[in-house]
Amino acid sequence: MTSQTLIEPAEIVHLSGISWHTYESLLNELSKSRRLRLTYYRGNLEIMAPSPEHESYKKVLGRFVETLAEELEVRIQPLGSTTFKQPEMSGAEPDESFYCKNVTFIKGKKRINLPQDPPPDLIVEVDITSSSKDRFTIYAEMGVPEIWRYDGNVFTINILEDGKYIVVEESLSFPNLPLTEISNFLSEVEDKDYLDLVREFREWVRSQIHS
Repeated sequence: MTSQTLIEPAEIVHLSGISWHTYESLLNELSKSRRLRLTYYRGNLEIMAPSPEHESYKKVLGRFVETLAEELEVRIQPLGSTTFKQPEMSGAEPDESFYCKNVTFIKGKKRINLPQDPPPDLIVEVDITSSSKDRFTIYAEMGVPEIWRYDGNVFTINILEDGKYIVVEESLSFPNLPLTEISNFLSEVEDKDYLDLVREFREWVRSQIHS
């Protein structure tokens, strides 16, 4: 087994030559105090310790999704950083995950079993200290139809098409709204009070609905 440390050693570690059994053992060992996020793909393992900055943006984006669902009266089931696995091949823990169109199929389930169960309809990834681009491959193989990604500067909506993600202007989960405007709200995360920002976003959503 070889290891390679990338970017900031305190934040991210990449390991190769890791067996599926080892990955699952680590998940079980860390289950009681899950501060670390694990991503596994065909023998490669990434271990990340999210920063406070990362968690702040993650929380805001998750709240934006819930606000949209409330205002548009869309049924959702938020599953946060649930571990989604394809046995022997891959496992990932998104920053935020939501079931929308498929909420009926997973309602009340204590475990999500892919590919028996559908993947999340929407995943949120914040790339402040690391890149989710490698996880895009995992999500594509799982069949996740939509990913919202924020890299600290740009917010993008990514839709799965022919096995790859393309950047689009309109969300599948919340169509007919100019959601790329979310970039403007995220640029104010460090300057504005959390609830004030959520209120402003809610007012903007309502203005778009009634325009």
